[in-house]
Amino acid sequence: MKILLTGATGKVGQNLLKSIGKLPSEGIIRALCHNRIVEETGQVEVFRGDLTQRISVMEAMQGITHVVHLATTKEDPDSVMDVAVKGLFWLLEECVKSLEFKQFILIGGDASVGHFFYDRGEILETDARMPYPGCYVLSKAMEEDMLACYHIQYGLNTCSLRVPWIMEKDDFKYAMMFGNEQFGGPLWADLIGKEKAEEYAQKNHIPLLLDKAGKPLKRNFIHVSDLIRAISKVWDNPQAHGELFNIAMDGPLDYDEATQYIVSKYGGTSIEIPTNFHSVTLNTAKAGKKLGWTPHYDIKRLVDEAYTYVRDPKRHWQGLVSRARSLGFVDGRNSPY
Repeated sequence: MKILLTGATGKVGQNLLKSIGKLPSEGIIRALCHNRIVEETGQVEVFRGDLTQRISVMEAMQGITHVVHLATTKEDPDSVMDVAVKGLFWLLEECVKSLEFKQFILIGGDASVGHFFYDRGEILETDARMPYPGCYVLSKAMEEDMLACYHIQYGLNTCSLRVPWIMEKDDFKYAMMFGNEQFGGPLWADLIGKEKAEEYAQKNHIPLLLDKAGKPLKRNFIHVSDLIRAISKVWDNPQAHGELFNIAMDGPLDYDEATQYIVSKYGGTSIEIPTNFHSVTLNTAKAGKKLGWTPHYDIKRLVDEAYTYVRDPKRHWQGLVSRARSLGFVDGRNSPY
């Protein structure tokens, strides 16, 4: 097994590299890196290239049996189609021509089905894609469609894992903060104004998001370790051939339950934040039935690990800059949530 990994320097890519010792058949990972690189080891080799250039992808794909495609671009119209769409197209074209190719795994996102922007209730893999406004979101829907088409057109062994917001370390703690170090979205200042957000930060308030109906919002999350486990379940698994799976926590996170637990165990006071979002559920029953996969993280474990995680001070500011850049904040763009 020789795996081409795109997006190796991101959250999922780094965790996948850490789990390489658990790969079947003593697998080797070739990390396709552009601006940033990963450390080479006995099982990890680095290929410096550009996903948007066909010749670069052709060279990177030499001898590859499996592809795990993580690379993406956030809300950046100048690059998103080149990276997310053209890059995927070049990869799939090489898979069609390759005699060694065995499997293509795409890590997609629930942005393709509208996330919490539409009132969809429970979302199944068979439900129509409904991207909300934005080029990043459009790319997520196009990725799923393209992969499905190559499975139909050429019989490629493809598998798509559709995931919501991916958590690790203290991500969730900072997602629930009103201060300047807030991680991810929605941005509280956009919902309640900058002054009120600063006031809530000083008072140690914890946001209790309400949906459009005024009830506590329910939103889907996944811990990165549960996603890595899901990836391990689809390696050369006949049950994954040509399939799309929702991969998320066992039920969406209820903001009322989460804030009550945070306040009772870690302090602060909850404050209701009205939104126009809708509570939705990514139904993961198919992954349980076909793959035997179930998530290990529930609300309490997600909260506890986030609120007890201790950061390395030397990497603190480096991490903030990296997060801001990944979300499009460094150049002034807003998060696509």
